[in-house]
Amino acid sequence: MLREVCGEKVIVGEGLETVNFGKLISLNDTAAWLWEKAAELGDFTEEQLADAICKEYDVEKSQALSDIKKIVANWKEIGLIL
Repeated sequence: MLREVCGEKVIVGEGLETVNFGKLISLNDTAAWLWEKAAELGDFTEEQLADAICKEYDVEKSQALSDIKKIVANWKEIGLIL
């Protein structure tokens, strides 16, 4: 779940049993936007996120896709998504 904590956008687990303040994931505004878009899409693809971010921001598709692949790989590596 994306939350704002002390002015920072962070991802936290739901429920008290998942709270571990040593493992909050801080996101910049663009990464938070991507997280929300991915949640909105549900079963998303990197291509869908790249298309969406190109509509929202002034960015080239190839650069967007490259950056999104990196962030999605990171989300998978740390266990945020499967």
